[in-house]
Amino acid sequence: MGRKTMKRKPGDKTEKSQPSAYNKALGMLARREHSRRELRRKLDRSGYASDEAAEALERLGEQQYQDDDRFAEVLIRSRVAQGYGPMRLRVELKTHGLPDARIRSLLDEAGIDWTDSAMAQLRRRYGAVGTSDPAERARRAQFLLRRGFPAATVRDVTHADVGDAADETP
Repeated sequence: MGRKTMKRKPGDKTEKSQPSAYNKALGMLARREHSRRELRRKLDRSGYASDEAAEALERLGEQQYQDDDRFAEVLIRSRVAQGYGPMRLRVELKTHGLPDARIRSLLDEAGIDWTDSAMAQLRRRYGAVGTSDPAERARRAQFLLRRGFPAATVRDVTHADVGDAADETP
């Protein structure tokens, strides 16, 4: 004989029920670090009730699965390795809901030499040859400014001889 098939009503969820907000957020954190604001936004978009999402985030914080400071440290290391400057990092961390004072302290604690980082970006992009051409210096300065380096650092780096700096590195 044939199988009986049941007709599903619209809105019926017979396959899988939605996981709790806590489990959903925990799953996201298992893949990578998230800021509290980012998790909240994703839970809201997934249709979780505001109080359930808040409770889940509070529980994750208490269990130290979610920590904005740890998230910021990972983000800073990642963006510095990608060649971004402190201004870009400040803006990105601000969008994740971190306060200005905490952002400043995290960047200070990271102990990054922004001049060396900017110089490394120039060498990577333009090679170890310096230039005295004003138009070329302006292009290089714009490149560094777009990457988020402060104007004073950019001025110092673009007016230095890139070839000399390349000889000094081991």
